[in-house]
Amino acid sequence: MTPSADDVLDALDPEQREVAAHPTGPMCVLAGAGTGKTRAITHRIAYGVHSGVYQPQRVLAVTFTARAAGEMRVRLRDLGVGGVQARTFHAAALRQLHYFWPQAIGGAAPEILPHKASVVAEAASRLQLRLDRTELRDVASEVEWAKVSLLTPETYAAAARRARREPPGMDESGMARLLGVYEEVKGERGVIDFEDVLLLTVGILQDREDIAATVRQQYRHFVVDEYQDVNALQQRLLELWLGGRHEVCVVGDPMQTIYSFTGASPRHLLDFGRTHAGAQTVRLVRNYRSTPQVVDLANRMLSTAPVSRRNAGVELAAQRSGGSAPTLTALDDDPAEAAWVAGEIRRRVEAGTPASDIAVLFRTNGQSEALESALSEVGVPYLVRGGERFFSRREVRDAIVLLRGAARTDNGEAALGHLVADVLTGVGWQPEPPASSGAVRARWESLKALVDLAESLAATTPTTRVADLVRELDERAAAQHAPAVDGVTLASLHAAKGLEWPVVHLVGCSDGLMPIVMAEGLDEIEEERRLLYVGLTRARDELHLSWARARTPGARPSRRVSRFLAPLSEVLGEGAISEPKRSGGGRGSGGGRTARTARVRHCKGCGAELVTATQRASGRCPACPPTYDEALYERLVAWRRELSKTQAVPAFVVFTDATLEAIAEAEPKDTRGLLAISGVGARKLDQYGEDVLAIVAGREPSQTP
Repeated sequence: MTPSADDVLDALDPEQREVAAHPTGPMCVLAGAGTGKTRAITHRIAYGVHSGVYQPQRVLAVTFTARAAGEMRVRLRDLGVGGVQARTFHAAALRQLHYFWPQAIGGAAPEILPHKASVVAEAASRLQLRLDRTELRDVASEVEWAKVSLLTPETYAAAARRARREPPGMDESGMARLLGVYEEVKGERGVIDFEDVLLLTVGILQDREDIAATVRQQYRHFVVDEYQDVNALQQRLLELWLGGRHEVCVVGDPMQTIYSFTGASPRHLLDFGRTHAGAQTVRLVRNYRSTPQVVDLANRMLSTAPVSRRNAGVELAAQRSGGSAPTLTALDDDPAEAAWVAGEIRRRVEAGTPASDIAVLFRTNGQSEALESALSEVGVPYLVRGGERFFSRREVRDAIVLLRGAARTDNGEAALGHLVADVLTGVGWQPEPPASSGAVRARWESLKALVDLAESLAATTPTTRVADLVRELDERAAAQHAPAVDGVTLASLHAAKGLEWPVVHLVGCSDGLMPIVMAEGLDEIEEERRLLYVGLTRARDELHLSWARARTPGARPSRRVSRFLAPLSEVLGEGAISEPKRSGGGRGSGGGRTARTARVRHCKGCGAELVTATQRASGRCPACPPTYDEALYERLVAWRRELSKTQAVPAFVVFTDATLEAIAEAEPKDTRGLLAISGVGARKLDQYGEDVLAIVAGREPSQTP
């Protein structure tokens, strides 16, 4: 039965109802984690349609992932709304680009480059730059950052210096040259990249008012999810779609801004009221996802951030009752941590918890391997989020071929679930899971997901047949909206955003991983805090944090618990207090006993604690002005730049900026003074010491090219 407009509103809490009941005019929804933002905006669209305010074909809902777009379409369908376009920015732009290219440019739109690596490699080769595979990947990411930031080869260098970007294997001017050559190579091949899809759509809408008018006639109302992750290019495209109108609802949480490195900025969300006069702001604060204990920990962790770095987000209010306290467990080393987590999960699965209800989250993808091995050893199925896509798996492709054939002979007599199960026996489906694990179990889980999807569709709409299932699978494949697969989820914190599980293990909660060692400066450190907040708020019922005192067995226990958790001993117990390791804690023991605390260093200007390696090397915090000889520092930077080109190594391999600042401040007169500076070891003293001392003394270095 199709719900009425009143039915749509009756299903909401007061704040969600405020979002849905005002479907016209500009609106900014500040939605905390687990507060039902997708529910609020889909009900807003449904209310607009059922009340006659919207024509569904005139609504464009923009999300940031194909999975989120697919979920939105499913929810709208369940609310009796069809015809609304729910797409990612790229998917919406690509559709328009293909449609308008013959009219605006002529002919067919160019082919899209699936990966940048080959073009980046050729551009680097033409500039006689030698880049390894890792550097090629990093340069490709830098190309993407430049393009979504609306930078050109002429404007890149200055912007990169302001943003403190460090292009891999070259300086800012070299990266600017590579950007220009990259565009030349792409033009010669007659291809475009994914950023060009947005750039070219923007260009057409800017240059062709008739085409822009057609698009604006088509789409009258806009909804933008995860608005804190919008970059400058996406914001420009949205502005062109709107064409000065204000029929837009944006939804986001500045406390979940975790993609600044890709050019995303919460500024558009926080400034929405200024750019859209009279905009209504609604705050969703009622957290329905997590237990009060998890919500309390997440709120407390954010509250310890410096006041100057707290965005205008929301403080969550838990709506659930009961629950267990989050735990923090210290292990001796990384393999012991992985084995402990796997053992805990196996006990949960054997006690009846579905493996799909459990997730293990980590900061870097490199942490996944040890966890995969540990889970395999105890026979627990798992899937790595971000690995092979569901619809690319061979068994799934074969199954869909068989289902297409079955759709032609489906006479509607057999129950859909039973019919699909019978068909899939042709690719190895069986009702009971196999005894073995690994690839065999993964194949069975894929087929089970298809059977479960068929049963779910039939339960929702009893008239659903195999042909409808095939259409659903085609839509999901196009949107990469995979059905649920049974198995423990392994995911990085970035990949986990937007997801949730009843039980979450968050591993590697030590300084150097949370925050990551490369994070420098307060802005980067605070983004790491927000990333941990995202991880904490993925948990519904149970949250288990863990960390390892050392990386490898037998190594010195030099790590300490994450600085973000250290102030939370009141909630997490003594495991959140960094202190020397006590005796009696054997391998794999819990109790939260931590490694020896590193020596705290303070800014020589204001006395504040120095929290990053760069700050400790320079001896000052970002708020204090430099006290080094800036002319000497620039001479050292120029020498390092030329030397890195000659040696074909990244500049930081010679010396980091922080080490050069320390040298320019200390102005060492001899090797003993130079060796006392952080970042100058015996090897670098032997390689570069003579040159550095010559530059400090005002002489020409011997290694100047």
